[in-house]
Amino acid sequence: MLDDTLLDDPAALRRADHDRALLALAGAGARVRTALRLADAAGVDRLRPDGRPRSVLVAGHGSALTAGEMLAALAGTSTLVTPLSPADVAAVPRTDRSVAPPVFTDGLGWQLPGWAGPLDLLVISSANGGEQGLIALAEQAYARGCAIVVTAPAGSPLAGAALQVRALPLPYVPPNLPDDGTPPAGPATEPDLPAEDPAALWAHLAPLLALCQKLGVTQLPYDAPAATADLLDATAVRCRPDAAAYTNPAKSLAARLAGTVPLLWAEGPVAGAAATRFAAQLADRAGRPALAGLLPQVLTAHRGMFTGQLGAGADPDDFFRDRVDEPDPLHLQVLLLRHAPAAPGAGRPGERPAGPEAEEEGPAEVPADDESPRGFGVSRAHRLATGHDVRLTEYASARPDPLHALADLVALTDFAAVYLGLAAAQS
Repeated sequence: MLDDTLLDDPAALRRADHDRALLALAGAGARVRTALRLADAAGVDRLRPDGRPRSVLVAGHGSALTAGEMLAALAGTSTLVTPLSPADVAAVPRTDRSVAPPVFTDGLGWQLPGWAGPLDLLVISSANGGEQGLIALAEQAYARGCAIVVTAPAGSPLAGAALQVRALPLPYVPPNLPDDGTPPAGPATEPDLPAEDPAALWAHLAPLLALCQKLGVTQLPYDAPAATADLLDATAVRCRPDAAAYTNPAKSLAARLAGTVPLLWAEGPVAGAAATRFAAQLADRAGRPALAGLLPQVLTAHRGMFTGQLGAGADPDDFFRDRVDEPDPLHLQVLLLRHAPAAPGAGRPGERPAGPEAEEEGPAEVPADDESPRGFGVSRAHRLATGHDVRLTEYASARPDPLHALADLVALTDFAAVYLGLAAAQS
């Protein structure tokens, strides 16, 4: 079990943070600003053809693919946004591992849909820039007549291939971590599958947003991407390691999830993208399983969990069981994420009306006894959890802009996943 006192020990957290994940998350806002500036300098407004494409295809893996899924949530029904997942399509030749260790992306390939053509835009994004499958995809798109944009590190093979296929090259912004003389040492992982930079998502998403805003794919306000950087900075201040757990929402959420199997429920596509991201981060950063889904259909999908072995009332003889030499049992914990824009003068969800300073806060934890209006799915979720004695914690972002609500929810849960992983490693 987690010793939550470790969350209030900044020195212990720094010692456990071998790959500087907290520093990387703290620098997410700066990476967004840099990515937007470099995308503007690269000429995103000069992409041809002009106007909104028929569809936007986003190819990559890891956070790059997550960025495509978030763009789809933000675009809604205005434009078809299709993330392209990789497939295992080729055998990797045997090599001398002492000279060239295996790489996870070797042998992965991407395939354009059969309908993709000159009316469509392909965006390829990579933090490494060495994936041969993505290079082959760029060549395939060039042969089909697609417009192509490539985000990759400068000087990488993928960046070079972008010039060959007349793609618009956008630079990938790496983390800018302080140099203290010792290289960051990542946690023990498979040699060909290193842990991903937790803030890489924003380095992929920022140029994608700048591009799609120019083309009219998203209906975001003009200054929405730039303002997102300020929101990420504000979250980094609230969730900093030296902030006590009772004032740090990410530490509080991490402590609440310890010793549980989280069910991450979401209302709407924006919160759904944040829940999917949180499940991936809990697995990657904390080694914890979590199930994510959208209301109301997730109630049917997860219904059996409430009456199974993890439910609060699953064992009627639990009172007579000898617990002296047994670990504490795992129980379900429902985390409900929502984008709930507040009406003018209505205040934040679960709170009384507040002044303008409320806009500087992140997503609010909604009290269990909150009586504000709820949708059908949210009301059913509360009734199901209450009826089975399962704790439900609700976080809602009241920001009217969907991108800012997404940044609120993702930034908080990213920090929570890292804190949970660091504290569990030290307990």
